[in-house]
Amino acid sequence: MTGFSSDFIDRDYEVKIGDYFNRGWEIFKQYPWAFVLFTLVTFFIAVALAMLPSPLGMTGSGEDSMGGNFIFNIISPILGVGYYFVAFQIIRNRPYGFGDFFNGFKKFLPVFLTAFVSGILIALGLLLLILPGIYLAVSYLFAQLFVVDKNLSFWSAMEASRKVITRKWFPFFGLVLLLALLNLLGAIILGVGLLVTIPLSACVVAAAYEDIVGVNSAAEPLP
Repeated sequence: MTGFSSDFIDRDYEVKIGDYFNRGWEIFKQYPWAFVLFTLVTFFIAVALAMLPSPLGMTGSGEDSMGGNFIFNIISPILGVGYYFVAFQIIRNRPYGFGDFFNGFKKFLPVFLTAFVSGILIALGLLLLILPGIYLAVSYLFAQLFVVDKNLSFWSAMEASRKVITRKWFPFFGLVLLLALLNLLGAIILGVGLLVTIPLSACVVAAAYEDIVGVNSAAEPLP
């Protein structure tokens, strides 16, 4: 937990949604072609892995294809945190490159466990009473960022995110809804808009984290 202080958990704050969208756009504009290209690369990886025979991919029919893209389901959160690695370097005013998008593989286990365990808890909450699942889905918004920036273990990251966001849960719920609408709009534009809206959404979340939690002045050491 290098460079981590839990003092901010009890600190009061305001959720400034408009500021986060503006700041997120500024972050995105620093490296737009790379954000778009990485999103495209991720899409092609998903398609390529889907071509593998079941159960590794989606090739097959009936029960053989029920599990979806097995390998991509494992690596998608690892690829997803790549946006945060780059966004944080931009926030820190430190050098960044396209290879930084793949730094999630250097923190594979905590990133994967954070996604896996939080996903299970959210799914259980949705199956049981729906509202607990919605609560957790919003509350874990910062979980992966705590892993990337503060080097927390998966459970510590999940709990830190839940405690911080619960203090202002409804404004964060509004932020998540706006991000969902943004990506819906991106999907409507022949799906091409997602190449911009997906990384932009990650930059907006990084901007919110920067304001509320604070980004370490230096990147955490990678394994």
